[in-house]
Amino acid sequence: MHPQQGYGYPTAPMQPQYGAPQQPGGGKKFSTRMQIIVAAAVAVVLIVGGGVFYASSSGDEGGKKDEAASAGTNGGEDKGGEGDGLAGGTEKAPSDTKAKVAFQLPHPEVTDTTVVAGSWATDKVYVKTGAYEVVGYDLAKGTKVWSIPLKGQVCAASRHMSKDYKTAIAFEEGKPSASDKYPSCNQVGALDLATGKLMWSKSVTSASSGDRPVRFGEVTLSGSTVAAGGTSGGAAFNLADGAELWKPKADTNNCYDMGYGGGEALAVVRKCGSYDDPQLTIQALDPSTGAPLSSYSMPPGVEYASIVSTKPLVVAADVGDTAGDGSSISDFFSIDAATGKLIVRISADADKYAADCGSTEVEQCGSLAVGNNRIYVPTEEHEGGGEYGDTNEIVAFDLTTGKLVGGRADAGDRYTLTPLRMDGTNVIAYKRPPYDKGGQIVSIDGSTFKETVLMVNPDDKAVREAETSFSVDYAEFIYEKGRLFISEKMVSEPSKSSSLDDKQYLVVSFSTD
Repeated sequence: MHPQQGYGYPTAPMQPQYGAPQQPGGGKKFSTRMQIIVAAAVAVVLIVGGGVFYASSSGDEGGKKDEAASAGTNGGEDKGGEGDGLAGGTEKAPSDTKAKVAFQLPHPEVTDTTVVAGSWATDKVYVKTGAYEVVGYDLAKGTKVWSIPLKGQVCAASRHMSKDYKTAIAFEEGKPSASDKYPSCNQVGALDLATGKLMWSKSVTSASSGDRPVRFGEVTLSGSTVAAGGTSGGAAFNLADGAELWKPKADTNNCYDMGYGGGEALAVVRKCGSYDDPQLTIQALDPSTGAPLSSYSMPPGVEYASIVSTKPLVVAADVGDTAGDGSSISDFFSIDAATGKLIVRISADADKYAADCGSTEVEQCGSLAVGNNRIYVPTEEHEGGGEYGDTNEIVAFDLTTGKLVGGRADAGDRYTLTPLRMDGTNVIAYKRPPYDKGGQIVSIDGSTFKETVLMVNPDDKAVREAETSFSVDYAEFIYEKGRLFISEKMVSEPSKSSSLDDKQYLVVSFSTD
């Protein structure tokens, strides 16, 4: 059994073998106006009536030399995708897909808005960040099995685990006090989720920070390397013993590592230049030394970039601030990690597609999945075929050609599909329900887009209200072997106007066992 990738807020695990948070912005969406000049073919995906249809126009193909061709949303059927004809995944439909509530956990008692990002599923426990602790709960009953106390609150958590259930977190140096209301997030630690132990915790200093420990904003895991990033630069440690592998260095070009993407490989978003004129570089790294294996320079004007996947290397960015919807995605960049050359640039019109990387953190993309040399993304919601209720689809782009492959998975009237992660060559997705139904988990064949229902949640009122109290855009979703865990990433003190009937949950879990 492979470990589930860490917390998955509508989450899409970026690495297929790990079992996957996002922060969408508001505002009215409008189409990306940037023109892609060197394109093989251009297509328009139109959202109409009951679904999507593809209108394609062929163009002159070429330009794949040192600077690979940019690609629009080409239509047509992709008959040569690597996912074609491959076996599926390990998640199979049970004899009865009707789920029951396994357990519900209340919010921890807090006096302020508190980050509780981080959730993982092992073969024995479901693990969730709480208030000044990380807790392991019995998979079936939700009873507390163990607790790892922390001197400060968790502020970042890796979405990846090792195969023996070890992961990494960043946490604050202490609890808020009268003299220090905002403790620094400068501690990096490794957790053994099989035994419920904090293996080690460390801080580092840099030439620019003097004697003060460096503050971190994110942390990831790749193999035996824990890598933490922040505005002062990045540092890395050995997972087993915390030995320092590298730490922030002084740089005359005002460069620093913004953050890292982990999983099967390790990559970094490196920022150089001034605040008004930044230059971002994507580098594949040697996890043991931090030495760059290859480099790709992002287009001018890109202030932030997100690592969607490290193997294959896929990056998302909002080029020229054209997305306009808070998703931080106008384009995906498929990069050859061995050479640093661009394979293809894929235009992802924010009016049409609903993937999200709406955060300044490097590894926070959600509502997408990468596998089969494809990136699977949901379309925006649109009117369905019924009298009322919206729907959407999941479609896929080929990471070599940039074209939309043939086929799509339809959510069905009044349901909305969100990719969570890959399962072999299949896509595990959550179907957000209408007001009178329970949600569903489906497995989508990565080649044919055929859907197999794995779980149907109860539709009685109290259970529906508990399930839908979590926002697909702000919660963490983990589905593993007939069990679904939905959890918050942030909790607040209950308002004084809240009634006893306004139940707030940290976690709800469903099971088909």
